[in-house]
Amino acid sequence: MIMTPSPILSQDPFPQAPAPLEEACAPLPRDVAAALLFALSRRRGGDDRPVLMTAPRGWFVEYGRPYGPGVPGVPLILAPAASLAEALWVMEQGLRSGAVSLGLGAIEGASLAQTRRLDFAAKQGEAVGLILSRGLDGLSAARRRWRISTQASAVDPEDDRAPGPARLVAELTRGRGERPGAWMLEQDDETHRLRLADRLADLGPPSVAGTGAPSGLAA
Repeated sequence: MIMTPSPILSQDPFPQAPAPLEEACAPLPRDVAAALLFALSRRRGGDDRPVLMTAPRGWFVEYGRPYGPGVPGVPLILAPAASLAEALWVMEQGLRSGAVSLGLGAIEGASLAQTRRLDFAAKQGEAVGLILSRGLDGLSAARRRWRISTQASAVDPEDDRAPGPARLVAELTRGRGERPGAWMLEQDDETHRLRLADRLADLGPPSVAGTGAPSGLAA
């Protein structure tokens, strides 16, 4: 097991309102499900339009497809692509169409010009675009860049032998006009979105990242 220290949690307010284009990095394979959970929570509240997810077919082979029953209330359109260029095109057209609330693309190595096109498309379609990546290298037009780390789940309040809400740490590494920071988030089973974890419910943040994985997202 790789022992990765958790980032120091920030006292600043968590930036709830999404930017037109954001990027979430899942550094390790175990963090991919947490990054998907984070991405789905970046939809604007009250926006019932479907979510579009695209990636090269090899990505779905490596990580699996999102498990539909694990994300109830979220109409999900999966669009496997033959190549990175095709995935970029699908994501851009979906965002621009105005038919989706969130355009989610597992895209590696997109250029600055390509991410600018995604940013413009998201604004035009009044949607949110989110790029999933394995690293935060290179230039990007994403207004925020996040590093997502899986955390051990909370303890179930009614049964201390059972796992509670899935948890992750969202670390803002870059935000335009915002200070970097890190926040512990947990899944709300009623809204199927993330909320700030209650720091008083535990003895403090976990000392090791990646000891657990959010369930119900990746098959």
